[in-house]
Order: sequence, then structure tokens, then C-alpha cells
Amino acid sequence: MANNGDSIKITNSVSGNATILALGKAFPQQLVMQDYLVDGFFKSTNCTNHELKQKLTRLCKTTTVKTRYVVMSEEILKNYPELATEGLPTVKQRLDISNKAVTQMAIDASLSCIEAWGRPLSSITHLVYVSSSEARFPGGDLHLARGLGLKPDVRRIMLAFTGCSGGVAGLRVAKDLAENNPGSRVLLATSETTIVGFRPPSAQRPYDLVGVALFGDGAGAVILGADPVPGVEKPLFELTSAIQQYLPDTEKTIDGRLTEEGIKFQLGRELPQVIESHVEEFCKKMLKDTVCSGAEYNDLFWAVHPGGPAILSKVEGRLQLKPDKLSASRDALRDFGNASSNTIVYVLENLVEESKKKREKGEEDSEWGLILAFGPGITFEGILARNLVC
Repeated sequence: MANNGDSIKITNSVSGNATILALGKAFPQQLVMQDYLVDGFFKSTNCTNHELKQKLTRLCKTTTVKTRYVVMSEEILKNYPELATEGLPTVKQRLDISNKAVTQMAIDASLSCIEAWGRPLSSITHLVYVSSSEARFPGGDLHLARGLGLKPDVRRIMLAFTGCSGGVAGLRVAKDLAENNPGSRVLLATSETTIVGFRPPSAQRPYDLVGVALFGDGAGAVILGADPVPGVEKPLFELTSAIQQYLPDTEKTIDGRLTEEGIKFQLGRELPQVIESHVEEFCKKMLKDTVCSGAEYNDLFWAVHPGGPAILSKVEGRLQLKPDKLSASRDALRDFGNASSNTIVYVLENLVEESKKKREKGEEDSEWGLILAFGPGITFEGILARNLVC
């Protein structure tokens, strides 16, 4: 992106725009080391297919994931052995486990976030809840509100089955709520588990192994509000504008169906290339007529949902980003895998830590940047943000 030579005008005011006031995360107890995943997965599913085992071994090496957290455990498989058996109707069992797990993780992440925020629970006026891992009504937003002890008149909204773009979609919705309800404080919570899609390996579904090698479980939480209270709230990011766009005729590229056996999920091999072909146009659209319209891409910070190493590499290559520009995303992928909607929270936390270290060392840090995610549709979500970490 060419620089027009004009300096970017910076103001210190965040009046009126939503700001991220705190971040939090939580995980299930089961930690999976990538180096031991293959043997454990094939043992737990009683699969002896050597070819599939070799394929998963290769995939695990290419994902760059080192550790992940998952709800699935030996105890669950002992109590529900049918989950590892091909063709059995197990959607009820899966949802029973998942519904309970995602609510508890969302509660834990929210409490962590509220503690970091430093204000009482009673100050929360709105709740946005995001999950693609449950199906029930009343929805998870009510279960979360009740589990946290939020006031009965807290205004709730739930975003379901938005997949990997759900975290940024949730930020966009929470931003609108915060800016259009003076004095409001919005809690955004995301929570996901792969247990609804856990299945034994099959030669008829080799693409399932990509999910086994890549996806993880967990929860994230964000507090948002406009006009931070001086001396009480410490804003981390200002969210100045947000857009969403879907790509026509790409709805089959990320395909998921809820069946009697759980969610059947498939990623098209063309996904990284599709994102590469459209990401620059989308970024130009976000930056047009903004304070950053003349900025070089490498002058910005980047919080990109790490859908996988291939997606990050395609984005980096198309935008000609320096290798360190996606370090927050790559570190999140390494430590937690692709945790769907949650992962953008982990990326933002990494960016906060990077900024603190740079400023302690007196190094230059990017003040403006983009928050990006790609999900079913294919849907692009983007937010122009300002780094307020000090």
C-alpha cells in the first residue's frame, strides 16, 4: 500500500468510541501436547489404520501448534464410549456435555476479565455471548448471565454458529451497544469446544484429521465501554470503525451440519487462497477515508484470527507484512490452536504484552491497526483499532 507522504493525525481523545477495557480467558483442564496427540487420539478411538495415523502425524507437524486445551478426556470416553464409535446417534450426549462445558468456561473467562477490569459485576449493562458449540433454548446467554449472577434486566444477545469470525463479530456488536447506550458496560464472552465434532478417524473423511490437528477448546471475555472513567478504567484499545462482508458463492468452503452424530465439519482446501485473493481489497475498504488511509501496512499492528498457518502465510504474503507483524497471531496458534471465536481474544492479549515490552524498552510501537477474522460464508470481519496500552 503506497504512502501518500502525509503524516497520520493522532488525537488523544477516545470520546464516543468504544474501548476495550479488559480481557480474560479460560480453558478446560485437559492439556494436549501436540507431540503426543496422535498416539492418544488413535488409542482413544480404537483405530489401527496406519495410513491415517501417518497422515495425522504429518498434519500435526505442519500446523505449528504445540499445545491445546480440550474438554474431551478419558473420563468422558469411559462414560460415553459411543462417542468414539462410528455411526451412532450421539448428538444428545455431545450437547449435554458441551452445553455444560461452554457455560462453565465462559463463566471462568468472564470472572477473570471482570477481575482485571476492577469494577463490580453490577456495572455490566449488556451481555454479548458467542458460541458455535451449543444448541438449546433458552440459549447460552441466559445460562451465562445466571451463572455469573448478572442482574435479571441485563440486556443480552447471542451470536450462534459464526465460527472463526465470531469473536470479531462479537466485538462489532458490543462496540455498537457501547456507543449507542451512554454509560453502558458490555461483557462479550466467547466459548467453544470441539466435543460436538469429535469422531473416530475414517478413510472416507480424511479432512476430519485437519480439525484433530488444529482445533482447541476454551473461552474468552472482553469488557467494552465508551468514555473510560479516568483513574478507574485503563483502556487497551479504541475501536473506531467496524465492517463485515461475505463473499458470494463461497458458502460451501466452510461447511458444518448438525446431525445425529454431532457436527460434521469440512474446510475446503481452497480456503487460504480465497482469503488471500480478497484480504487486501477488504483492508483497503476498512482504511478508506480514515485516519489511516495513507498508512503503510507495516506501520499498523495486526490482530488476525489464526485460522491456520497457511491462512496467516497467505495474508502476510499478499499484504507484504514483515514477519513480526503476525507474531501475536502465530503465538496464539502455537499455544492454544485454533480455538474458533475465542482465539482473537488470545491474540489481543498477546498484542498487549508485546506493546508493554516495547514501551518498557523505549521501542517504537504501532498506534493503529486492524483486527481481522474469517469465518463461514465466507465472511470477513474487520475493525480499525487504536492501541492505547501504556
